[in-house]
Amino acid sequence: MIIDYVGVKEINGSLIVMDGVKGVSNEEIVEIKLENGTVRQGRVVQIEGERIVVQVFEGTRRISLKNTRTRLTGHPMEMPLSPELLGRVLDGAGRPKDGLGDIFPVKKANINGTPINPVSRVYPKNYINTGISTIDTLMTLIRGQKLPIFSGSGMTHNDLAVQIVRQAKISGADSSNFGVVFAAMGVQKDVAEYFRRSFEESGVLSRVVMLLNLSNDPIIERTLTPRCALTIAEYLAFELDMHILVIMTDMTSYAEALREFSSSKGEIPGRKGYPGYLYSDLASLYERAGMIKGHPGSVTQIPILTMPNDDITHPIPDLTGYITEGQIVLDRVLQGQGFYPPVSVLPSLSRLMKDGIGEGYTRADHQALANQLFASYARVIDARALASVIGEEELSPIDKKYIEFGRLFENKFVNQGFTENRSIEQSLDLGWELLSTLPRAELDRVDDAVLDIYYKG
Repeated sequence: MIIDYVGVKEINGSLIVMDGVKGVSNEEIVEIKLENGTVRQGRVVQIEGERIVVQVFEGTRRISLKNTRTRLTGHPMEMPLSPELLGRVLDGAGRPKDGLGDIFPVKKANINGTPINPVSRVYPKNYINTGISTIDTLMTLIRGQKLPIFSGSGMTHNDLAVQIVRQAKISGADSSNFGVVFAAMGVQKDVAEYFRRSFEESGVLSRVVMLLNLSNDPIIERTLTPRCALTIAEYLAFELDMHILVIMTDMTSYAEALREFSSSKGEIPGRKGYPGYLYSDLASLYERAGMIKGHPGSVTQIPILTMPNDDITHPIPDLTGYITEGQIVLDRVLQGQGFYPPVSVLPSLSRLMKDGIGEGYTRADHQALANQLFASYARVIDARALASVIGEEELSPIDKKYIEFGRLFENKFVNQGFTENRSIEQSLDLGWELLSTLPRAELDRVDDAVLDIYYKG
C-alpha cells in the first residue's frame, strides 16, 4: 500500500522534519510533491520513533508546511549503471548533463556500496604508470591502492589531475579495460569546463566518466558525488572486469559540506566544527578501493584535498593519512620557484610501493634507486640548512656537490612539463644520471653489483 504523508512539521535549511511516519528505513529515498506539482527527492537521514528528518536534494525553497505530499519509495538511493556510462558527463548525483540523453541502466546499485569480505581482498600489486617521474619513481601508485594528493588552495593540483588522467596506463591493460572515474566536488564553473575541455582535446574522454558538482549546486548533492562515483567504479571494475582509476577532487569541499549538513542537524561538533564521525565517513569512501578474488578488475583511488592554510595537521589531511596508504604532498615554495609538478619529495611516500615495483613489475634496480634518491635529497636539505648559517662558500667539497645535486634533481627530475609523459625506464635512467654526479662512495644505499651496471660517474 502506497501512503502519502501530507504536510511537514518543520523546515530547517535543506532538512524537513515529519511526524507520524511508520515503517521507514535510514537512507531511504522519499519523493516530495509540492503544491505546484513539481517533485523533489530526499533521503531519510535521522529516525526518532515516528519522527524522521529528511534531507531534500534540491533544497527546501517553496516547500509548504501544510500542503506538501511525501511518499516513501522503500529503497535507498540507487545509481543507474551501464557500460555506456564511459564517455559521459554527469552531475554530482549521477544524472546526465552532457545533452546526450538518459542512461539506460543494465542494473541499479545502492550508492553506499556493499561491504567487501576482508578475506576476499587481494593484496595490491603491480603499478599504474602516471608518466610523472617523482610519482612513478619515488612514490609509485600501485593498482588497488588509495594514494591521496595533499595540496593547497591555488596550487596546480587541477593540472596534475588532468595530466594523470591523460597519461595514466597499466601494463597489460589497454583502452578497452582501463578507465577513469573523475569526480569534482564544489568546483567553480570555469574549473569544471577546464576539466571537460582538457579531456575532450586530449582524446581520453571516451574512457572517462565525469561527475561534476559545481560550487553553486546543493551541498546535499556534494555529499552524494563520491559515493555515486565509487558505485560506478565498482560496477566497471568488478562486473565488467576493468581497471578503474578514481580521482576525487576536492575532498575538502566534501568534508565542509558534511560539516554544514551535520550542523543543520544539530549534532555536537568535533575538531574545528567537523562531525565526530568524519573519520568513519571518510573511511567508508576510501576503503572502497582494492581488488577482489575472482575478479580481474581493480579500483584505485587518488583523492585530492586542499589543506586549509597549508596545515597538514588539519583534521581532513590528518584523518585521510590514517586511512590511506601514503600521500603525495605538493609544496607551495617549489611552485613559487616555477617547478611543475611541485611535489615535495621527502614528506611524500607510497606504503605499498615496495610490493609493486622491481623485477617483473618495473625494473630490478627501482627500489635501490628510490632509496638512494631519498637519502641523497635528504642530505641536500641538511646542506642547504648549513649553508643558510655559514654561507655556501664555507661548505665542505662534498656538501657543495650535494647542493649541486639538489639543483639538478629539482630542475631535471622534479620539474617536468605539463605535456611531458615519461616512461618508467626514462625516469629511472634520469635518476641514475643525477646520482652519477655524486662520488660513488656516497651511494651507500645501493649494492656494488647494481652500481657496476648503472653508475656512470
